[in-house]
Amino acid sequence: MTLATGWAQTPTKSSYDVIIVGGAMYGSSTAWFLSDNPDFTGSVLVLERDPSYENASTSHTNSCMRQQFSNELNVRISQFAADFVKNFRSYMGNDSRVPQLSIQSYGYMYLADNENFAQVLRESHAVQVAAGAGTRLMTPEEIRRDYPFYNLDDIVLGSHNKVDEGYWDCVAVFDWWRRSSRERGIEFVANEVVAMTKNAAGTRVESVTLKSGEVVSCGHVVNASGPRAVRTSRMAGIEIPVEPRKRFTYIFSAETPLDRELPLTIDPSGVHMRQDGKTTYLAGGHSAIDPAVDYDDFMMDHALWEDHIWPVLATRIPQFEAIRLINEWAGHYAYNTFDHNAIMGPHTEVENFIFLNGFSGHGLQQSPALGRGTAEFLTYGEYRSLDLTPFGYERIVNNRPFAEKAVI
Repeated sequence: MTLATGWAQTPTKSSYDVIIVGGAMYGSSTAWFLSDNPDFTGSVLVLERDPSYENASTSHTNSCMRQQFSNELNVRISQFAADFVKNFRSYMGNDSRVPQLSIQSYGYMYLADNENFAQVLRESHAVQVAAGAGTRLMTPEEIRRDYPFYNLDDIVLGSHNKVDEGYWDCVAVFDWWRRSSRERGIEFVANEVVAMTKNAAGTRVESVTLKSGEVVSCGHVVNASGPRAVRTSRMAGIEIPVEPRKRFTYIFSAETPLDRELPLTIDPSGVHMRQDGKTTYLAGGHSAIDPAVDYDDFMMDHALWEDHIWPVLATRIPQFEAIRLINEWAGHYAYNTFDHNAIMGPHTEVENFIFLNGFSGHGLQQSPALGRGTAEFLTYGEYRSLDLTPFGYERIVNNRPFAEKAVI
């Protein structure tokens, strides 16, 4: 039996080498990279609880990428993402059906209004430049010369990079990862994992139980459940510091549009804004009190726009005092409260339980590299393209954060 979307509701087999829990960006990335690796010859089942993806983080993303991170590994990860997007058809086997993609590189503009944050930008800039990023530090005078629409009265330093930073078409990548994976024999099923059974020693997950009642055996299970990551891990008796945090996005037009593209600007207030179309703009932010929310809580906080977001926009860019709100939505970050970085690789005790969780808002741009890395680990038992071991679960057990400071 199939759904109207073409998704099967039940697996065709009772056992798979890899079961991926979650079929959004990361589940699909891992599935595709497995299908693309000639050394992987196993069977793969991708289980997605909601094939409409209506409330998935993938569907609510602002679809941007940057190289402005505070640690080198995250810079390298985004550099691969940029190469993957710009050479997407080539990576997809030069399939003529696959679109040629590019990056709208208006860049990220971090603004510092105090010396402490300016020093953080300087330190991160050194890391980025050493990794080959095109980041440059800018004085207020230099920012004003290039972007005269900003009010910079309180700004002491900016950090900007127009090389492979900006908007990319994640929908096209996501769609083709799923389509190509299916064509290569990866099985996508619309169903939900409700339980896991471990062996007597508790060192392996032997099977997953589906909401429809089927029990499916597995060689490895990959947790690609986004903000629901801890709900999945608890089925294997594992706790991880990942929770859903609500983030708000707004699309608006300006009565007087800017005369050049607006970089993705991270205001010191935490509000961010960027170009979204020729005459439209995007802004985002969150409430000052930022708790974990219910998995199904996507209610808008309408006071946030009037009391915080719009005033910040109008203060930073006076032309944004006269604007018209066109659209708005709320989505969830899969927020790693421990150190704001990915958790990936095997659990320290349940050896075949693989994490792919906790991206804290920069997950979409990391999905090519981390999906590839997970596929490598499943195939070879190690990472081969990039050393992703700093993201391992053992750092949480040992209380050794691998911190990322550049979290929006």
